[in-house]
Amino acid sequence: MATQVLSIWNPRIVQRAIGDSFRKLHPRTMARNPVMFVVEVGSVLTTLSLVQHVATDGGELGFELQITFWLWLTVLFANFAEAMAEGRGKAQADTLRKAKTETMANRERPGGTFDRVAAPSLRKGDVVRVVAGEVIPADGDIIEGVASVDESAITGESAPVIRESGGDRSAVTGGTKVLSDWIRVKVTVNPGETFLDRMIALVEGAERQKTPNEIALNILLAGLTIVFLVAVVTLQPFAVYSNAPQSLFVLVSLLVCLIPTTIGGLLSAIGIAGMDRLVQHNVLAMSGRAVEAAGDVHTLLLDKTGTITLGNRQASEFIPLPGINEATLADAAQLASLADETPEGRSIVVLAKEKYGIRGRDLADKAAVFVPFAAQTRMSGVDVEGRAIRKGAADAVERYVAAHGGTSPEALAGIVQRIARAGGTPLVVAEGRHVLGVIHLKDIVKGGMRERFAHLRAMGIKTVMITGDNPLTAAAIASEAGVDDFLAQATPEDKMALIKREQADGKLVAMTGDGTNDAPALAQADVGVAMNTGTQAAKEAGNMVDLDSNPTKLIEVVEIGKQLLVTRGALTTFSIANDVAKYFAIIPAMFLATFPLLGALNIMGLRTPQSAILSAVIFNALVIVALVPLALRGIRYRPEGAAALLRRNLLIYGVGGIIIPFVGIKAIDVVITALGLV
Repeated sequence: MATQVLSIWNPRIVQRAIGDSFRKLHPRTMARNPVMFVVEVGSVLTTLSLVQHVATDGGELGFELQITFWLWLTVLFANFAEAMAEGRGKAQADTLRKAKTETMANRERPGGTFDRVAAPSLRKGDVVRVVAGEVIPADGDIIEGVASVDESAITGESAPVIRESGGDRSAVTGGTKVLSDWIRVKVTVNPGETFLDRMIALVEGAERQKTPNEIALNILLAGLTIVFLVAVVTLQPFAVYSNAPQSLFVLVSLLVCLIPTTIGGLLSAIGIAGMDRLVQHNVLAMSGRAVEAAGDVHTLLLDKTGTITLGNRQASEFIPLPGINEATLADAAQLASLADETPEGRSIVVLAKEKYGIRGRDLADKAAVFVPFAAQTRMSGVDVEGRAIRKGAADAVERYVAAHGGTSPEALAGIVQRIARAGGTPLVVAEGRHVLGVIHLKDIVKGGMRERFAHLRAMGIKTVMITGDNPLTAAAIASEAGVDDFLAQATPEDKMALIKREQADGKLVAMTGDGTNDAPALAQADVGVAMNTGTQAAKEAGNMVDLDSNPTKLIEVVEIGKQLLVTRGALTTFSIANDVAKYFAIIPAMFLATFPLLGALNIMGLRTPQSAILSAVIFNALVIVALVPLALRGIRYRPEGAAALLRRNLLIYGVGGIIIPFVGIKAIDVVITALGLV
């Protein structure tokens, strides 16, 4: 998805959020947030009492009006925080929805004719034909043709990709555009179930479910609210008994300042913003639970090829066996690779040409028979002019040579092990019953991977490299990259077994995948990130989809999950801590006339009881909107241990949560007193 990074204070988003803040005042909407629902009920009660006092010309109208005004602002500011978090998603959803509704499709009819229909009217099983310049109208599989497809509308990546029938590159996504040729696509989903529909629902937060930790925190906040509600209700009889009865406005102000309104107003915004940050990194999470799980991950499974290494293994040298000329080995290796279109095969042809001047030959007139690579034989090669040349895995070629009556020289094992220990891949070349030598294929570890894995280790996350390489090669790459462990010669069953072992030890596991064979492991993992270029089975099995199809994105997903948890924890700490200052402001003010000794608790030197109560209520409202940018951007996560993280959290947001309200309430008291508002 071409996600625009919209400014937090984008005028269009702010304007929309202001309107949504008032729409969210509906009691059914507010009831989802128990803390702010109590504040809204208190605001209604003070409003009714204010109207009564206006009608009877009783009470302190100026003071009561200001209290009521700031109580309503407290509710609106909390709604504004949530609406701002939803705003960027809604802006992106509007763009996607427009693209969806304006797309037309050429639907095939029996007899080879076509109907021109709107994309939303397509059903599962329909077949459409898409030609160059047209937008693919729905998710589906290519059943005929090959085309270059621009997926920038979905992934933001401008480079086109090739999509063709058969294999793992047949899946196409609605909203992408065909640049060349044509394709026939069989629709695989019904209206409302397309990838574009899911993106719209996810980015605008329409289907966001509260996560287990968020639900637990909501229960805690609701419990604290009930406790303080009971305390405030029982306080009035005590006040009457002490000849210091309190007005409804003072009691509601006390309740609102005692309950955790700051985190209550920001909690939903923090969760929505976490999913939005993933969207900005072109990752779609199917639920908030997946984002939260990413923050709690203990074990990270990463494919070697394309994730830890560049993925395009290149031939770096020809190593002949004793008695074999290096040029002879290079010539045989090139012949066996002429029909090999893989990056490895092409690099062998190029290396032979550059190092020995051996140019690729046209074997069409020589009745050459090319032997393609097969998973069963693990070899490829060519039969030409009486020569049978094979290249492949060491054990496979050794069996081939033995089957033809030959033997493998003792020096071969040493060369193979030396290459494997260096992190390379040995490719043995043989002609008939004779082994000629070894091609050294070298895979390059991506820059900065060791540092990134060190950061993950500092977070307490174990990294495991998954590879189909032999154990020696895997060990060398793992050592160079700095991963904690590796699984060599991995099969889908091996991946599943590893995930289950980790989970049995109480650990959360994250992994990436793109193929149908990855689907079981993606479904089993707590965080399964499927590549958008992968198969439909992989995308349905995972709980996140990386639109860029970049396997290293899993590391960023974990960091975003950590940031979500850190932000929620820090603002919860701040919210609870900042209530302390409000206690010192309101409680002495309530009983100062009856119990003058309570003046000793007025350590802020607030001018009057009315100014103290009003200052606390104003600060309580303003602190919510002041923390909106922090809730939306998130607190920067630093890779460090749990003890250091807790210590920093308490020092900055705990101590800061106590100090800032003392300063803020005092400053507000000075201003409103100077303006004569009380």
